[in-house]
Amino acid sequence: MMHLLDLRAKSLTNRELSAILPRPKTDVRATIEQVEQLVTDVAERGVDALYEQAEKFDRVTGHSLKITLEQRNAALKATNPEVITAMREAIRRVRLGSEGQLPKNSVTEIASGGVVEQRWVPVNRVGLYVPGGKAVYPSSVIMNVVSAQVAGVSDIALASPAQREFGGLVHPTILAAAALLDITEIYAIGGAGAIAAFAYGVPDIELEQVDIVTGPGNIFVAAAKRVVNGLVGIDSEAGTTEIMVLADADANPKFLASDLISQAEHDEAAASVLVTDSMPLASAVLAELEKQVSLTQHSERVKTALSGEQSRIILVDSLDFGIRVVNAYAPEHLELHVRNVDAALSGVKNAGVIFIGPFTPVAVGDYIGGSNHVLPTGGTARFASGLSTQTFMRAQQVVAYDSGALRQIVEPLSVLAEAEELPAHAESVQIRFED
Repeated sequence: MMHLLDLRAKSLTNRELSAILPRPKTDVRATIEQVEQLVTDVAERGVDALYEQAEKFDRVTGHSLKITLEQRNAALKATNPEVITAMREAIRRVRLGSEGQLPKNSVTEIASGGVVEQRWVPVNRVGLYVPGGKAVYPSSVIMNVVSAQVAGVSDIALASPAQREFGGLVHPTILAAAALLDITEIYAIGGAGAIAAFAYGVPDIELEQVDIVTGPGNIFVAAAKRVVNGLVGIDSEAGTTEIMVLADADANPKFLASDLISQAEHDEAAASVLVTDSMPLASAVLAELEKQVSLTQHSERVKTALSGEQSRIILVDSLDFGIRVVNAYAPEHLELHVRNVDAALSGVKNAGVIFIGPFTPVAVGDYIGGSNHVLPTGGTARFASGLSTQTFMRAQQVVAYDSGALRQIVEPLSVLAEAEELPAHAESVQIRFED
């Protein structure tokens, strides 16, 4: 099922460790040329290009690109009440978690009469992409929209692929989530075309350019984000999902196997990795996987993911070395099943989100734990954060000096300006005191 990677008794530098660790193989660069053509086509031909791409990639024709409020509300009305209740609770919890992320404005007195204010300002307009592949993702609607709303974004547009099964509409559960969040601007547009439509705007369907594009997607969506980055902002180039579990001998193998399976069911390329200093635990987890995988709905998909090169059970001599493995891998999701949680937490620096103990599986964060499930993948947790309210905000500095405060710095400012051979800078200050 899962292959072993034995790092016991090995002395590895961080660079060597990073090179040897399993990774999903996704190369956005390989699709850039094709995606650039798709993006350019939408920028130049608008709805005609979008309809052609829908027919080619989604096998849908004759549909409307824009979803009406009546269609959105009808989808909500037809949705299972239990699903609606669950989504409402997820919205409530994610809103609470997002409110805790709001940055605070501050004012710093640099000198008497001279202050610098740090303030946070939301972007005006956001384009949210929701994929429509192997699964349905109302949870992604919730994670993105709630964060943007809490940040203060006033204008949110949503795009998701047209579904042949539903007559060219966006999936009804996605529409229901949008209705619960009062999203009124929704488009049945998928893939790279949706990203291009957000970035350039499509006047024929009254789709205006956005300031930032967020949301997960396949490699074409990730490549399209790279292509339009700079014209608009992006959250990240989200890759295949990852789970890494750090566990000692006391961990419950039944729980660990189930958690590894939970992420493997996303995609055949999903990465599930267990790091442990206990060979008996590793063997017990392998035995549990043999039992559980055959019982899960997407067993073939899970088997492919768990047996792939991106998934491993990694054996280490100690949990200290295990923490080095964690930091080198920088997982999207990290579970800690260890006796000394505080020591492990103090050592872990690189992870998108960390789940503590036997009763906090990754699935909690995926849906209803209050954290955000849009997270850095592919090792980018070394320098990137997950989606948050700050994704939708900009830091601005507001500077205010009075006459006395400016007079105090005429000389040092002038010296620096002259040293850079930019005398007009100095003169712009000096002129204020000539009289």
